[in-house]
Amino acid sequence: MNSEMDGDIENQVELEEKTRLINQVLELQNTLEDLSARVDAVKEENLKLKSENQVLGQYIENLMSASSVFQTTDSKSKRK
Repeated sequence: MNSEMDGDIENQVELEEKTRLINQVLELQNTLEDLSARVDAVKEENLKLKSENQVLGQYIENLMSASSVFQTTDSKSKRK
């Protein structure tokens, strides 16, 4: 009878351990899914910002080329 109770207790402990491990695995899977979704969102935002930076860079180049302040000057003719 005593060994039967010991076996039941061992089975109960194993079952509790398995349940704990399964719950931990499920929690880690959820965390991984959340992190993956966050990475995707950050990638998308990064692409959007790169595109905006290109547009702004082109805009600044256009402004600089249209302004006489940023035009190259002939330094040889200025020195004479």
